[in-house]
Amino acid sequence: MLCDICKQNVATVHLTQMVEGKTKKVDLCEACSKEKGVDDPTGFSLADLLLGLGAAQEMAQAAAGSDLKCPACGFTQADFKKTGRLGCADCYTTFGEGLEGLLKSMHKGTKHVGKVPQPLQQHKDYQEKLNRLQKQLEKAIGDEDFEQAALLRDEIKQTREKFDNLTTG
Repeated sequence: MLCDICKQNVATVHLTQMVEGKTKKVDLCEACSKEKGVDDPTGFSLADLLLGLGAAQEMAQAAAGSDLKCPACGFTQADFKKTGRLGCADCYTTFGEGLEGLLKSMHKGTKHVGKVPQPLQQHKDYQEKLNRLQKQLEKAIGDEDFEQAALLRDEIKQTREKFDNLTTG
């Protein structure tokens, strides 16, 4: 297997990262791994290697010429470039402009939404549907569209019955 950077020497260093559920691998020869600082943890930026230097350079260019530093933890762009990590939650705001492109290339979006337990998600969906139907019902009544209002009333009743059956049965 050849080195991904020089395409000449045999790769002896293999790095793997999961990005958006897909495995990304970087295979390096000994010379390229030393050049990239893989054997020196303080100079090694996994983000640079895995992103082909593009997104990390974009972040660096966004703050080029500025000594941007997180006011909360003192983390700098150079620290991020070396470690591939941020120092604290405030770093996301401080370095936000450059991070957006980097995060978009690594994840589905730029906001963390987390996971919601299924029963809670069902209850949330139920509440949203009931609220939407109730607003439509009020509008239909206001417009004196009583046929539509009757249909919406029935749909609200069915939705409530269906949810009650899910939660009790």
